[in-house]
Amino acid sequence: LIFLRHHIDDGLKYEYLTVENPLELWQNLNDRFEHLKAVVLPKALNDWSQLRFQDFKTVLEYNSTLFKIVSQLKMCGEVITEDMLLEKTYRTFQASNMLLQQQYRLHGFTKYHELIGSLLIAEQNNELLLQNHESRPTGSAPLPEVNATLSEFRGRGRGRGRGRGRDSGRNQNFLGPPNNNSMKWQNPDTKQRQKWRKQSSKDKQTQNKKGNCNRCGMEGHWYRACRTEKHWVDLYQASLKENDK
Repeated sequence: LIFLRHHIDDGLKYEYLTVENPLELWQNLNDRFEHLKAVVLPKALNDWSQLRFQDFKTVLEYNSTLFKIVSQLKMCGEVITEDMLLEKTYRTFQASNMLLQQQYRLHGFTKYHELIGSLLIAEQNNELLLQNHESRPTGSAPLPEVNATLSEFRGRGRGRGRGRGRDSGRNQNFLGPPNNNSMKWQNPDTKQRQKWRKQSSKDKQTQNKKGNCNRCGMEGHWYRACRTEKHWVDLYQASLKENDK
């Protein structure tokens, strides 16, 4: 009794709430719904006769619809055999696949699930084949990968903008001179390096002219490398001012 009431509709639960004998409840439900077979059977037979494999886009959709109809037929007492399922599928192939249908027949399938399994595998392989063809048509060259392109671009940037030795500092703007229609690529530290080069050039020129340090007046080092104590530097600077006067 608990099992029957658990699986029936809520409206039927309240309707048969006073029935305490499970046999009586089963008979009442049987009398009420027995006529549904007479209603379902004609429609299921019509759906079975109209079912065609060629009307479905995928094998999975056809298989699901077929078993839904078969379940209704079996509920109404109809017998559906494996041969009937195989013939239903073979006879409703598309006309353009006539040769394919003959090949499946010659394969000698005895179970419907074997035929459907082969059709599902063939469908999946065909989809992959079409995807590969559409991604790159026959005779066309493959597109370069994004990561490879970026790596090559960065490698060129390092080689030109950060190289050492004889070519150091050259071709940093390797995309050409800037204009209204193009962007100039430049290393982030280019301006700082240019500033250091100008300062080094000035120090070198001054060093060549006087031959001594501009900070302390001693020979053997430049202004930027001077390590002389501050009080000696102050005395030297004061002497320069006196000489200027």
